[in-house]
Amino acid sequence: MAEQEPTPTDGAEPITPPVPAGPVPPPAGGSAEHSGDHTHRDVTGGWLRPAVFGAMDGLVSNFALIAGMDGGTRSGSQVIVLAGLAGLAAGAFSMAAGEYTSVASQRELARAEIEVERREIETHPHDEEYELAETYRAKGLDPDLASKVAKQFHADPDQALEEHVREELGLDPNDLPSPVTAAASSFVCFAIGALIPLLPYLLGAGSVIPALILSLTALFACGAVVSRVTSRSWWYSGLRQLLLGAAAAGLTYFVGTLVGPGI
Repeated sequence: MAEQEPTPTDGAEPITPPVPAGPVPPPAGGSAEHSGDHTHRDVTGGWLRPAVFGAMDGLVSNFALIAGMDGGTRSGSQVIVLAGLAGLAAGAFSMAAGEYTSVASQRELARAEIEVERREIETHPHDEEYELAETYRAKGLDPDLASKVAKQFHADPDQALEEHVREELGLDPNDLPSPVTAAASSFVCFAIGALIPLLPYLLGAGSVIPALILSLTALFACGAVVSRVTSRSWWYSGLRQLLLGAAAAGLTYFVGTLVGPGI
């Protein structure tokens, strides 16, 4: 006779099956190779955008400035170094100040819009709940399920606010960009980029050729590094940045040769 499984009796606690140890297997149709703890890169522009823009701008602008000075003056490398250092300092501070102002204004605007949404939820909770449910329905959710999800979010005003901000404003209220981080990234990366064309002159080079070779190499390398973040082809990104920098330097060198001798 087969043994019967024990059944709970009155007053006795029901028997619960043991919880299996180890990771939970993927659902039917899922892949065992998929990792649930994968991470995504920062796409909000908190530090990456000002860092990349600062480095590229510093490298291109100072490279172009040095090329123009070399084409327009025969006063020696000391004048070029002085102009390059001045361009580095002025550009780094200008970039940092502009980035701070831009991101701070963006953050203040976002906070103002979040506050508007907070007041709407406090004064018109049912209308806002219906609006959130309509957003889910527009995305394809079943009407009843959309209403239940919206109702569950609105059971907690803070969760409701976060969900409305994400759905309506496209923002994460807990991850707004920092103006200090953006300004610091821009300042440091601009200074590093602007220093590269100056290095040959600081080490005693007497012509623009070493600076040209180093700057073009750095431009290609920067473009290739950026491709690691954007997932674009490294040679395409590197070549694009090299051509843009070379065009800027060539133009200023040409202007320097035209204007310089007459000054």
